[in-house]
Amino acid sequence: MRTLPLLPAALVAVLALSATATACGDDGASGSTRPDRGFTGTWSVVSLTVDGLTLTAPDAARLTLEPGRTGHEAQATGNYGCNGFTARVVFDSETTMTARPGASTDMACENMRFETAFAKLFQGRLTVREQPDAVTLKTAEGNEINLSTKPRTPDAPLVATVWTVDSLLGAGTASSLPSGAQGKARFTVGADGSASGSLGCNRFNAKATVEGASITFGPLTTTRMACTGPEGQVERTLTELFGSGRLDWRIQGDTLELTASADGKGLTAKAASAAE
Repeated sequence: MRTLPLLPAALVAVLALSATATACGDDGASGSTRPDRGFTGTWSVVSLTVDGLTLTAPDAARLTLEPGRTGHEAQATGNYGCNGFTARVVFDSETTMTARPGASTDMACENMRFETAFAKLFQGRLTVREQPDAVTLKTAEGNEINLSTKPRTPDAPLVATVWTVDSLLGAGTASSLPSGAQGKARFTVGADGSASGSLGCNRFNAKATVEGASITFGPLTTTRMACTGPEGQVERTLTELFGSGRLDWRIQGDTLELTASADGKGLTAKAASAAE
């Protein structure tokens, strides 16, 4: 992350004010019309894509672009998630821009992995892809910064949430549950270290050990109904997954992803709403 050892007092004040506003819930995410070329306004950072991995942005991560002296320049200020930063942006064309980092604060923050990745991506030549409420900035290596005018959905907690399985993951692929099995496989991880739910047909109970970003299910105790067709197919897949050892978990909004690091097999599941 580029920093300056001595920041001008005015810049420190601007960065501190930006960080305070985002920390207090002032999302200000309202992308505005662009001037000569490029985009302006304040945007929420939704996520980063780095070497095929998605890093979910902290709530405070923001990017603001103010029109500069000419119709193809902009002054950028923002927040990496904890530290504030400035940059100069030049829109080289309708679909490309160059970001030149300025100053940034240098606090020790909780999610330094995201902050470091954001700072590394937001510099140099970037391809700009605009949509009505979103902008994607892509580096020459194919990594991305994903921006949105919409406020981010708070991440659902792993524990004490009813998760409904909606797709199965293979090695780099995802497939929806077959017709007849959709909405039937559900599970909950309890605060007492337990897990319970339905595999799509039979109910199960197990021990669940959460260690950081991984979870391990103990041996499953299940009811003994004979399950055939799509329900039986999904049940066998989930039984094998839950019994395969340590799984990596990641939550973005209301979506949970569980994957086995050994072979990439896994699932995605949606958090139940209050009405459910």
